[in-house]
Amino acid sequence: MFQTVGILSKPYGDAVREIVPPLCAWLAARNVRVVVEQATASCANLTEIGVCAEEFARDLDLAIVLGGDGTLLTAARLLHARQVPILGVNLGSLGFLASVAVDELYPQLEAIFQSQYKTSARMILEASVLREGAILHNEFALNEAVVNQAALARLMEFNVFIEGSHVGRYRADGLIIATPTGSTAYSLAAGGPIVHPDLEAFVITPICPHMLTNRPIVIPDTSRVQVEFTPGAEPVHLTLDGQVGFALQHGDRVSIRKSASRVLLISPGKRTYYEVLRNKLGWVGP
Repeated sequence: MFQTVGILSKPYGDAVREIVPPLCAWLAARNVRVVVEQATASCANLTEIGVCAEEFARDLDLAIVLGGDGTLLTAARLLHARQVPILGVNLGSLGFLASVAVDELYPQLEAIFQSQYKTSARMILEASVLREGAILHNEFALNEAVVNQAALARLMEFNVFIEGSHVGRYRADGLIIATPTGSTAYSLAAGGPIVHPDLEAFVITPICPHMLTNRPIVIPDTSRVQVEFTPGAEPVHLTLDGQVGFALQHGDRVSIRKSASRVLLISPGKRTYYEVLRNKLGWVGP
């Protein structure tokens, strides 16, 4: 039984004010302690139960995330160390990760409270910036790590190493190292393959490569990927999940590996991953 449930959303205004207060009441009626992330609580006029992000991540048994995939990515980075089950409710547009519709929320919760649910354990990547051999910065991502320049359409050169072995030199606008979950995000837009989230792999995808032979590559998630780059006139950044960034300097090396923690996403009812793909990508059904 869930004793403490947390609610986090993107401040969508009217949608949050309509959904969050009755949701809190529904949970309280079942003797569940409810905590609401501060910005969400403020938007829903529930400041008395609002808590900061750090406190929100403590002692949760279940997290309900209202928004799109971006909101769920934020929650995943916040909660991954504790491996709290996350129910993603889609208030956005596409919603690969936040795939439960609003009208499915209470039926889903009824099933969850009766222990009739499954979770999908998703790999998290850990990205480190090494400067003069020492780790300067460390971040986590559910979808991908990207190295590129701030300016658009500017070629860079990347040397990629896997387990210390030099794979090759890429000339491209940027380089994406994606998890299977992230294979349907930026990597897919850049021409990378769709990888089932149960597979244990990374996808390395160049962005607009200068050479047609620079193709995406799928590697085991036991590998450590290291990226060196030759900077141009524009600043170079490491970006995680399109939300967290870090400025890189000449001589920095980016190291990517699988994190020891996982993100637990509650699967939407009886729908399979392939049904979600078909619906979200508009593939023709039977």
